[in-house]
Amino acid sequence: MDGEKIVKPMSGYVAILLAVLFLAVALFGFIAIKSVFSVLFALLFVLMLPGFFIVNPNESLVLVLFGNYTGTVKTNGFYWVIPFFVKRNISLRARNQDSSPIKVNDKLANPIKIGVVLVWRVKDTFKAVFDVDDYAHFVNIQTDAAIRKLAGTYPYDNFDEDEVEITLRSGGVEIDNKLELELRERLDIAGIEVMEARINYLAYAEEIAQAMLKRQQATAIIAARAKIVEGAVSMVEMALKKLSDNKIVELDDDRKAAMVSNLLVVLVSDKDTSPVVNTGSLY
Repeated sequence: MDGEKIVKPMSGYVAILLAVLFLAVALFGFIAIKSVFSVLFALLFVLMLPGFFIVNPNESLVLVLFGNYTGTVKTNGFYWVIPFFVKRNISLRARNQDSSPIKVNDKLANPIKIGVVLVWRVKDTFKAVFDVDDYAHFVNIQTDAAIRKLAGTYPYDNFDEDEVEITLRSGGVEIDNKLELELRERLDIAGIEVMEARINYLAYAEEIAQAMLKRQQATAIIAARAKIVEGAVSMVEMALKKLSDNKIVELDDDRKAAMVSNLLVVLVSDKDTSPVVNTGSLY
C-alpha cells in the first residue's frame, strides 16, 4: 500500500440496534431462562462498544488492523468497526502557520530576518501518518528549510536602479509563488497541500540594520539629486534657447557661462538662495 484508500464502514445506527439486541437477549437469558449462552451475548455487547466512532466534518479517521492499513474514513457520520481496529483521527481543516522570523543570509551574504505565513492542510492521510514521523513537526522544519533556500537565492534589495534582478523586498507575487512551489515540493512527501505561502516579515538583522539604512538613504539622496540636476540642465537649456529665439539679449560665451553657473546654483541648491541685485551698470 502506497496511497490513501477511502472506505465507508458499517453504519453506527445499524450496529447500535444490533448491540441493543444482543443486550436484550443477554438480559432475557439471565432473567427468564438462566441460559449460559446469555454470557456469550453479553460478551458480544461489550465487545461492540469500542467499535463505535464519529467522523466530524473536515475530519478523517485512519483505520489500521493488526499493523495493516485498511483505509481512511472521510465522510462525516456515525460508524462502527470491529474493536480490534486502531483508529487515528486526522484533521482535514486548513491550518494557518505564522512562523517566527529566522536569521538567514541572502544571496549577497547579508544577514537578514525573514518570516512567512503558511496555510496548509492534510490531503493524503496515508502519507501524513505513515510516510513521516510527525507531519505537523515536518511542516515546521521544512518551512524553515524553504525559507533559508529562498533567502539564499535572492538578494534582499537592489541599490542600483539599472539592475533588474528580482529581490526579496520588491519581488512581491513572484517571490511568494517561488516560496509556494518550494514548499509544495518539500511537503508532498507528507501528503500536505500548500494552499498559500507568503513573506510577512522581512528586515535586515540588527547588526547591519543601521548601516543598511544609511546606505538606502544615501542611494535615495543620490537618485533625487540626479533628477534635480537633470531637470536643472533642461531648464537652463530652455532659458538660453528662449532668450536667443526671442532676441531678448545677446550673450557671448563668457556671459552664457556665468548665466549657466548662476542658474544651476539656484536650481540645484538644496537651500534657498539669496540673489544680489545689481542696480548700477551691468559692468
